[in-house]
Parts: sequence; C-alpha cells; structure tokens
Amino acid sequence: MQNLVKAVEKNRQLILDAERFIWQHPETGYKEYVTSKYMEDAFVALGYEIVKAEGITGFYTVLDTGREGPEVLILGELDSIICPGHPESDPKTGAVHSCGHNAQCAALLGVAAALKEPGVTNELCGRIRLCAVPAEELLEIEYRTQLKNQGKIKYFGGKSEFLSRGYFDGVDLAFMVHTSTSFATNSGSVGCIAKQIVYKGKAAHAGGAPDQGVNALYAANCGLNAINAIRETFKEKDQIRVHPIITNGGVMVNAIPATAVLESYVRGKSFDAIVYENSKVNRALIGAALSLGANIEIIDTPGYAPLVNDSNMMQLCKEAADLVMPETDFPVRTAFSSGSTDMGDLSCLMPVVHPYAGGAIGTGHGDDYYIADPEAACVTNAKWQLMMLKLLLQNGGQRARQIVAAHKPLFASKEAYLSYVDSLNCCGDRITYGENGETLVRLDAAPCKEESDNRAI
Repeated sequence: MQNLVKAVEKNRQLILDAERFIWQHPETGYKEYVTSKYMEDAFVALGYEIVKAEGITGFYTVLDTGREGPEVLILGELDSIICPGHPESDPKTGAVHSCGHNAQCAALLGVAAALKEPGVTNELCGRIRLCAVPAEELLEIEYRTQLKNQGKIKYFGGKSEFLSRGYFDGVDLAFMVHTSTSFATNSGSVGCIAKQIVYKGKAAHAGGAPDQGVNALYAANCGLNAINAIRETFKEKDQIRVHPIITNGGVMVNAIPATAVLESYVRGKSFDAIVYENSKVNRALIGAALSLGANIEIIDTPGYAPLVNDSNMMQLCKEAADLVMPETDFPVRTAFSSGSTDMGDLSCLMPVVHPYAGGAIGTGHGDDYYIADPEAACVTNAKWQLMMLKLLLQNGGQRARQIVAAHKPLFASKEAYLSYVDSLNCCGDRITYGENGETLVRLDAAPCKEESDNRAI
C-alpha cells in the first residue's frame, strides 16, 4: 500500500493543477475540446499511447501488465453542466463544473501517473484501460439530436457511444468514482428516456387576429399541467421523475407562437417502469395538443440505463477505503439515487461500481457547488482507486475473476443491449386532422422512419 501512496504523492501537484485547469475551462458534452486536449497531452507526456475517439472528444489507453488476467476499466468524465448563476461559470456559455467532473479527471490523471511509477504494477496482472469519456450530463438534447442526425454520434451519452464504437470491447469490470460531499457507495441509480417535445400551432397577429392562430405555447402549458395531473399515479417503488423545461416558447410577443419546444426526461428504477410511465406522459402531452387543435411531435431517445452496482464491487470499494482511509467512515447504502448516469449502460453488461469521493461542498448542479478539499476529491481519491485496482488484479486477478463469475448481467451481449435501447427510439407527429372532422391520434410509441398504427377517436 505504501508504494501506491508514494506513487500518487509524487504526482500530487500534477493532480491538483489538472483539477484547477479543468475547473477554469468548463465545457458541456461533446464540446470538451480544451479539456480533452489537456488530458490527452498529459497522458502522452506520461508515456501512454492514446486512442482518440473518432470525430468527437474523449480517448482511452490500455496498460498491459504483460501477465494474463482480467481487464479493468477506470473512467473519468470530461464534461460540465450549465448553471449561469454560479459565480465562476463561463460568462459566455454558463458552463461550470458544479458536477465535480473536473476532480474526476484530475484523479484519473493521478491514477495514470502513479501506474507509470517503478514497481507499482509488479504485483498486478491483466490489462488496465483508462478512459476520459465525454458527455455524461444529459443536457442540450437539441444539440445532441443534431449530432445524431448528422451521423456524428448514435447515442447521447458518452459511455453509451464509446460502448457502441467498441472502445470498451474486452473489458471485464469497470469502476468510476464520482465527486460528492462524502465517501460512500449506494446500490445504484435510476435510468431515463430523453425527450424532445415540439408543439406545432399556427402563427397569427397576437393583437389583431388571435382567432386565426393556434397557440403552441398554450398547448405546451396544458401539456405541463397534464403531466402534473398524473404524478400521483407514479408508483413510489419505481422512483419516477419527470422534469420538463421549455426551451422555445415563441419568437416575438406580438405573434401567436407557432412552435413551442420542451425537453424532459422520464426517469425510473427499471426499464419496464420507464417505458410504462413514458407512455402515460406521452398520452398527457398529446391530449394537451389535441385540446387546442395543435399538433405535437415527440422525439423519444434512449438516455441511460438504470445503474445497478455489483454487490461484490461495492464491498471491494469499502475494503479499499478502509485500507486507504481507515479514519473515514465509508457507508455502503442500499438506497438508489434518483439521478441518472451512463455508468448504468455498462452495468447492464458487466460488474461495475460507481461510488462517491468526498471533497465537494454545496448543492450538486447548483450555484454554490465547489471543490473545497481537492486533497480528498483528487489525491486521496486516486489512492483509493489504485487500491481497488490492486485488490482486483493482485494474486493473478483472483478477486476480479470471482466477481465476474458471480455476476449475472441483464443482457447477454453488447449487441443485445444496444438492440434493446435502439428499440426505444421514437419520433414523428402524433395527430392527423382530417378534413371530415375525424382526428387520428398515435398514442403508442413507434420507431422513427416507420409507419405506425393510428387510433381514431
């Protein structure tokens, strides 16, 4: 253990400098050009050969110990959120790392640097894949939809995208430590479907001829109220969360809005719950459009799978924490977080754990969030991750092999998983107004670019 500690301590300033630089250069998902370049250059300077993601940000590298054994993936996230009210947010974009991803990247760099120190990998076997991954925060859905339509990405989340590209092929287990206010782990978190909702009305002069228009913004407001009216039907055990925002409510005050655009998630603890409640949300949204004579396009895109932390990996986290931080209480909680992460996608295929490191203060994604203790969030975090890696890959990888053998993945293969999430894609107008007064409404989800059944009402 002392070798691991010394290896991190030797690179302490490198770690702390990275945390500050990335904090000062926040960028949102698939736009992390400065951050990704900084990390790339740092890894190359350490002697790593990196594989850059084609056409997007992010990269990975593989360290082979030269001894046969399992492959462990360790990740750090590049992107920030948007919170214009934060005192240190980017004045142009509103981006800020009040998610703590800057500390994650710094810790990942610390792990990479320590692994290059003499003797650190002598007792390890197998392969270690280190990945700086983009776009964990599921935001700017319209922008990511454009990237998808342009063929630059297929999935909104960086880990899902990397998975589909084969960047994680050969990996047996994975972990990533997220920055928080304390060291801990829980059982997992909810997944989600990402939604873009476009209400389509008819423009008209707002003062002179409002009777000739169809107000898309009013239809959107009715849709929001309709969602609120069904919230009490959500089952508590499913941890459903729906939280829409309006991103476009009109272009000028003197015109009836012809278009109103919303973005939202439908979150839940299982795929079954997400799909079921999403259909109810869509029904409420469609009914609102119908009540005002507007149309509605609903673009449903798979967000993130529910995260289920492997119980044996959770125990491994605690053992490593007790060794590195014996003075720190490390709770292992059974609760599920109601936030979402694309680590959930990996948990469908392999044993993963997504624990938390302390060092932050304030409200996550809020305007008072800061890394108050970079020593804990970055340096101690790196030591902890190295200890987890050691426990997994020492003694011929015995611990890692046992965990893999005991794990029962939700899907049998990457291809099976991606095929399922692809089936969640849905788009297109939901209402057809006939000349004879008949109205056709498509309530059930149908894949994009395919004809769907209509129901006459």
